[in-house]
Amino acid sequence: MARPVVAAFAARAMQRLVLRAAGRPEEKRPEAFRLDRFPEFPRHTRELVVPTSVAPARVVVYLPTADEAGQAPAVHVNFHGGGFVMPLTEMDDWFCRFVAAEAQVAAINVDYALAPRHKFPAPPRQAFEVVLWIAQHGAEQGWDGSRLSVGGQSAGGSLAAAVARQALEQGGPAIALQVLHYAVLDLATELGDKPSAVSKSMLKPWMGAVYNGAYIPDRRARTDRLASPANAADVADLAGIAPALVITAEYDRLKTEAGRYAERLRKAGALIDLHDVRGADHGYDVKHYETARDIYALIARHVRRATASETSGPTWPTE
Repeated sequence: MARPVVAAFAARAMQRLVLRAAGRPEEKRPEAFRLDRFPEFPRHTRELVVPTSVAPARVVVYLPTADEAGQAPAVHVNFHGGGFVMPLTEMDDWFCRFVAAEAQVAAINVDYALAPRHKFPAPPRQAFEVVLWIAQHGAEQGWDGSRLSVGGQSAGGSLAAAVARQALEQGGPAIALQVLHYAVLDLATELGDKPSAVSKSMLKPWMGAVYNGAYIPDRRARTDRLASPANAADVADLAGIAPALVITAEYDRLKTEAGRYAERLRKAGALIDLHDVRGADHGYDVKHYETARDIYALIARHVRRATASETSGPTWPTE
């Protein structure tokens, strides 16, 4: 599986299976693709295509249920998970509806370029260009691009971290918060070398071999700062990077690297909160609805506070 040609073949086969499953009628879809969770948050959406140097990126804009202050809402940009390979944009539908309503923001779900067709560094470059476009075009689209947060889970968390890093290096756009939810933050270390507190963890070593082999076939490139900010090879000063909410799952193989990156962020003065979801593994929110509700509410509170227009700068609730 670790050979790039084998990983790419396996990744394409997995993509076909996912697209087939997502195309089924609602009642026959796998749980991850059902859109009936959290029905109290209605689906008010529109789609846009954002031009980038990599490829046009489709985005789904989830609008807040009401405009409380009579002004354009802030915006939260979301990147879905799936090992940089899986077309799982719809899987974050319930999260985007939840955050749009609870944080009163325009939640923008990005259907970003996937490996193996688009290998590293194309996805993080495209992700940054999408966020830059969103920040610059708020006036014409109906949101306030100056009040901006980014986030994602798993591979999407990696892209959110990469967006924040590029914004730091390029002097903008201003990002009020980055949400790293059980994020992949060290692709230079093999998944099989990352311990789990349970014998049957959700992430299997073969998954890492497929995903990493398809996304970054050149192992030397896996220490790049946009792929592995938690790896020891990245020693850059992170002072000034966007404040971060880091969420880990107790049994997740990725918990240790998230903790390392959180410590880097803390030393840079950019860690708002490190929250561990007890008794949970990677991707817990797909099946554990009530736990997902609690953590989504935590994220929404942080997003709302970070992007509030009435504050001169972010202030943070005590959790």
